[in-house]
Amino acid sequence: MTEVSRTDDSFHVFDTTLRDGAQREGINLTVADKLAIARHLDDFGVGFIEGGWPGANPRDTEFFARAAAELELENARLVAFGATRRAGGRAADDPQLAALVTSGAPVVTLVAKAHDRHVELALRTTLDENLEMIRDSVEYLRAAERRVFIDCEHFFDGYRANRDYALDVVRTAHRAGADVVVLCDTNGGMLPAGVRDIVADVIASTGARVGIHAQDDTGCAVANTLAAVDAGATHVQCTANGYGERVGNANLFPVVGALEIKYDRRVLPAGRLAEMTRISHAIAELVNLAPSTHQPYVGYSAFAHKAGLHASAIKVDPDLYQHIDPELVGNTMRMLVSDMAGRASVELKGKELGYDLSTDRDLAGRVVARVKEQENLGYTYESADASFELLLRDEVRGSRERFYTLESWRTISEQGPNGFTGNEATVKLWAKGVRRIATGEGNGPVDALDKALRTALEGIYPQLAKLELVDYKVRILEGQHGTGSKTRVLIESTDGTSTWSTVGVADNVVAASWLALEDAYTYGLIRSGVEPTG
Repeated sequence: MTEVSRTDDSFHVFDTTLRDGAQREGINLTVADKLAIARHLDDFGVGFIEGGWPGANPRDTEFFARAAAELELENARLVAFGATRRAGGRAADDPQLAALVTSGAPVVTLVAKAHDRHVELALRTTLDENLEMIRDSVEYLRAAERRVFIDCEHFFDGYRANRDYALDVVRTAHRAGADVVVLCDTNGGMLPAGVRDIVADVIASTGARVGIHAQDDTGCAVANTLAAVDAGATHVQCTANGYGERVGNANLFPVVGALEIKYDRRVLPAGRLAEMTRISHAIAELVNLAPSTHQPYVGYSAFAHKAGLHASAIKVDPDLYQHIDPELVGNTMRMLVSDMAGRASVELKGKELGYDLSTDRDLAGRVVARVKEQENLGYTYESADASFELLLRDEVRGSRERFYTLESWRTISEQGPNGFTGNEATVKLWAKGVRRIATGEGNGPVDALDKALRTALEGIYPQLAKLELVDYKVRILEGQHGTGSKTRVLIESTDGTSTWSTVGVADNVVAASWLALEDAYTYGLIRSGVEPTG
């Protein structure tokens, strides 16, 4: 394969996260956010970054002004987005086209109508005038030494309604000097076979260089993008993590993963594919959305294996149940331990945690039996790796590692005269031969209990000062075997450098929380290198 550099123009990976992706419900990017995301996309190695519509709103105008001074792009070219001139006017007199030039972006994407009904009903002009608007706008920008891409809005719907006119739009843009004519599935209703056939016809009928912009309303945006590539498209427009209006756009990461790994087409600079998972998650943090755990290639669960049958095969050869080596995209294989676990699952998970169980069949069998017994009570270990490791260590040692001996704990919630609810907890325990009694107040009984336990232990174990609880989840489990409902609590903790999850199950939320807290503190002390007292 030939390496792609910034000057290689044979295939375009075009990202529109900052423009089309920002239209997703719940995303509201500041200029600083947009600059940070642009740096991540450039680091990934995309060829073009569409920054927004300068002149249409102050934020995008400011973005291009700051980008000129603050962005040093290594791989990408910055793109400004706009529309063709207004009907009945001249491109040279159009203020929005002037703003595109003033933005300083070397590349401009113009949206143009390709559906005859949209021309007549939305633009309220004639079909011939729409073609003249496209020609005039492209030639104006070309004269200003800007590279021009044309986004043919509603192209596929327009092609089906009036093929001849849709093709005239493509020919007009191409002859006026547009480098790429992008066929947009604006409503997201296309399927791969139809995309492939239409793209092939457009290329054969017009001779234009064609790109694809797919929305995901049928769940086929990635498949439609690849179908267009199969038909000869050499320009793909995507967004990071599939962000976009309604249900989103073609997801940049599965598209690039497929092109690089499945198509054997080098579309990124060497070594950048392995940054894919990191960059996906970094952008998710910047837009303030949790990374999708089940996203292809980059999701936390993308290479997670739970069934015992899968684990047995993976123990022989990981490729038997994985379509690629996860390290190619910066991800990792994970073994999930649950009541579906067999010996192979436990051995692989043990190896992942640094324990070789392959030489001790009795130990592996005990761990499997313990897991199934605990999960029957309502525990789940696939989301609580730290609690599973403590269970495993218990079986290896033959007893639980303890840093203190609990005497008792209690919580009190009380209503004050002004309607204020106070929550107080008391913990009594023994640690290193010293009896400790501590109280804590919190926003709820669990918060109060956490503070009381921390107060009781921090004087003896100063390492706990770094420990912080960062997430807390509660689920009420249905009763089984004639028993009442139970509560499962999952707690995520961090020491500032890594995070871990623990689980507790009991008849009420506070008791379940205590068990998860105990595991969290125990695991944190083990990570800190503290020797247990028992």
